Amino acid sequence: MRAIWSTFKTALLEAWTNRRSFWLQVSIMLANDLAWVIFWLLFFDRVGSLRGWDSERVLLLFAILTTIAGIALGLLGNSRRLGWLASEGELDAVLTLPVNPLAYLLIRRIDTAMLGDLFFGPVLFLLSGEPTLERATIYVVGSLCGAAVLVGFLVAAGSLTLFFGGKGEQADLSFQVVLSLASYPLDVFGGITKILLFTAVPAAFITGLPTRLVDDFDLATAGLLLAAALAFAALGERAFRLGLNRYSSGSAWTRP
Repeated sequence: MRAIWSTFKTALLEAWTNRRSFWLQVSIMLANDLAWVIFWLLFFDRVGSLRGWDSERVLLLFAILTTIAGIALGLLGNSRRLGWLASEGELDAVLTLPVNPLAYLLIRRIDTAMLGDLFFGPVLFLLSGEPTLERATIYVVGSLCGAAVLVGFLVAAGSLTLFFGGKGEQADLSFQVVLSLASYPLDVFGGITKILLFTAVPAAFITGLPTRLVDDFDLATAGLLLAAALAFAALGERAFRLGLNRYSSGSAWTRP
């Protein structure tokens, strides 16, 4: 655990070393997030509400989404790059270290730009989420659960490269799909698409249920979200472990 914590501190220091670049990347992400907020405000100013969603609820969803992205893609910057790391043979050096390889890889790289999301999300919640102690607690716990679902899903997708090869395309496609679906209110989807949001592409657990819980806490929904967080975290860890066994037992990565 001490080695993992030291690695994480090193990654933070590396991200902070070039402070001009750090603040430039963070500022660009903040501007991007602000543009989305303006878009939703203008949209709901014209339509009023959409299937029970208004501007306040969507801003709450966006606060949760950006917080989750900051955690899962910023602080754990390699969560979406595991397939690429495997295809480039970058796992070889990690396997020689006396640490948990998945934990080490996840915290080894900080994505500076995504830290803009981590700054933006809590501020947006404070400004538009009608914060109380109860709502703030649910927001924090829900965001952590959503981040666990997202990281587990991306790790499992990235681990497919260990089985089938490639350049990590599976993880890139999964990342684009799940983030796109998680960016929209859950109730705008129906039928088969909504079923997919609770199963193969778990966008409902990333933003839909956390947003619903902050607005109207329900113990059964909270239990479902927690179970999903544990399940997807276990899925990611298990998929990576199985893929790593195959990788280390002769699935050699060759370069032309």
